[in-house]
Amino acid sequence: MPRHTLSVLVEDKPGVLTRVASLFARRAFNINSLAVGPTEVPGMSRMTVVVDADGDLIEQVTKQLNKLVNVIKIVELTSESSVQRDHILVKVRADAATRLQVTQAADLFRASVVDVSTDAVVIEATGHPDKINALLSVLEPFGIREIVQSGTLAVGRGSRSMSDRALRSA
Repeated sequence: MPRHTLSVLVEDKPGVLTRVASLFARRAFNINSLAVGPTEVPGMSRMTVVVDADGDLIEQVTKQLNKLVNVIKIVELTSESSVQRDHILVKVRADAATRLQVTQAADLFRASVVDVSTDAVVIEATGHPDKINALLSVLEPFGIREIVQSGTLAVGRGSRSMSDRALRSA
């Protein structure tokens, strides 16, 4: 199934996240990634939702989302029309013998070592999901102890703003 990234502009009110997530759950969609945060406009938040779905199903869900009172605007962001990034913290086994190799692997992916202990290293990386997956593949042989990963963040390319367009049409 193709992957779809939806950018959903919503009013920053209690319960909006629950209503949006419930809409996906009722239709048996598995949300691969969900990131929510405030926007440049006070009182508005942006949700970035990544799901695997066929075109007809994603269109149906988009129509249902538009019916929710607190949803202001929905835009599907393709990889060509947007910048998409993931953020990850990964704890890797790294004793004195392997620490240099682990840190060199991090450097290769422009990742940062943010914590070092006697037997582990914590690496922080930001990038396209493919880059994050490649980094994890390189670190796997050393022994990944723990992973914490954010949802995908995405913004459309160019000077136009999703909230500008939404505010003009409101």
